[in-house]
Amino acid sequence: MPASGNRIPVKGSERAPMPGSRALGPADPKEVATVTIVLRPRPGADGPPPRDRAHLSREQLAATRGAHPDHLAAVEDFARTHRLAVVESSPARRSVVVSGSVEALSAAFGVELMTYDHPAGRYRGRTGPVHVPSHLAGAVLSVMGLDNRPQAQPHFRAGAVGGAPPAGTFTPDQVAKLYGFPSQGTGTGQTVAVIELGGGYTDADLATYFGELGIAAPQVTALSVDGGANQPVGDPSSADAEVMLDIEVIGAVAPGAGIAVYFAPNTDQGFLDAITTAVHDTVNQPSIISISWGSSESNWTQQALQAFNQAFLDAAHLGVTVCAAAGDNGSADGVGDGLAHADYPSSDPYVLGCGGTTLTSADGDTISSEIVWNHDQGATGGGISDTWDVPDYQAAAGVPPTVNPNGRVGRGVPDVAGNADPATGYLVRVDGQEFPVGGTSAVAPLWAGLLALVNEQLGGPAGFINPLLYTRAAPAGALHDITQGNNDVSGLGGYTATVAWDPCTGLGSPDGAQVLLALSGAPAALAS
Repeated sequence: MPASGNRIPVKGSERAPMPGSRALGPADPKEVATVTIVLRPRPGADGPPPRDRAHLSREQLAATRGAHPDHLAAVEDFARTHRLAVVESSPARRSVVVSGSVEALSAAFGVELMTYDHPAGRYRGRTGPVHVPSHLAGAVLSVMGLDNRPQAQPHFRAGAVGGAPPAGTFTPDQVAKLYGFPSQGTGTGQTVAVIELGGGYTDADLATYFGELGIAAPQVTALSVDGGANQPVGDPSSADAEVMLDIEVIGAVAPGAGIAVYFAPNTDQGFLDAITTAVHDTVNQPSIISISWGSSESNWTQQALQAFNQAFLDAAHLGVTVCAAAGDNGSADGVGDGLAHADYPSSDPYVLGCGGTTLTSADGDTISSEIVWNHDQGATGGGISDTWDVPDYQAAAGVPPTVNPNGRVGRGVPDVAGNADPATGYLVRVDGQEFPVGGTSAVAPLWAGLLALVNEQLGGPAGFINPLLYTRAAPAGALHDITQGNNDVSGLGGYTATVAWDPCTGLGSPDGAQVLLALSGAPAALAS
């Protein structure tokens, strides 16, 4: 549907059908859908930059970076004018959620919604940009939910189900011991938020698993976002494995920490709403967010990337650390176009990107070898962002140009690493069965659990730690530098591990006690 004269396109909202999609015809005009309209932060009131580490309360953040009341009112008025119901309006999250028929939504936003068939499932989609009235152009950052295609994939790789535990695999607490995690404390007083876009867990599986480990089971709370729910499907190879891996790794490493699991639909709208719900959750107040879902930057609209980036900037202002898996398909990130790609959200400059290694131990107490994870079952993601420029904290890291022909130098991914090879993976319990699981999905919750221990000892949130890792932790030897291996899986050339930071394993895997020391004390002047 073409835009009328008083409408303009939302910058970066252009969509194209998913590769391999087949248009079936117009979407059902009577179908009811919800849309999240994301607003810009109020101008001139950002507060101190995250590098200053002067953390804001959630109330202070809402007052400084929340949506302007006039913008909220204008968007709500626009919705009602177009026969859309205002479901929720949040100044802190800078969002207005509206609901209406496909027919009404199409007319309101100047789009034509179609039904598409795709091997991954049927979805409602659109082509071209979203439009809003010209008087809202300065207020609206993005419009999410008109298109409900699956946005992300879980970054886990499962080993063989059944039989005795394979040699060389570990329980999560054994991995924590090998990495020298702080022995004092259990993460008490901390809450780790976990973002899930499918699958579920059972209390019975958790009780059995932690009973076998001899570790007190963590307090786990399931929260629904946009209709998402804790719904295990009973298939160990499904997203259930992702959910259980995340909970069991965090719970084994930091059993005293609460775990709040935010379940949302696997769409860009659901993903964003889960993150903003966690960031601004005044009840659970998570100090760490663990994200094991993602997709190549090329699969995102620019409007979505900007909305997510603002949410992660909010987290940095609050002192909430966001850990995200860097992907399991090497430097190509599963795209298949002959180019290298970075995975998002791990490539966001306000996110701690978590890459993968192959970890071996001869005696169970010390590391005998650690190299870049690149095996038959996958390889660590990592590379150079096509979206984000080199952040200040990576200015001295020696980020190389991308292996792509354009030679761009951008944000380098990952920042850190940890055990991810399913052959040396984590023994977990999923849908009544126990087997090893790896992937960078294991590394994000591993670092999240470490930071719960760190925060407990610090007596406050470590927060946006990327600058500290590059300027303090790595120079102090708080990370194991990985210097062998590469993440090339498709003949692109990929990236090769080197001394110091590299686009395979970042600064390296943690020496947990040393990370705690490096994050302790006065922050001093740091690069952002």
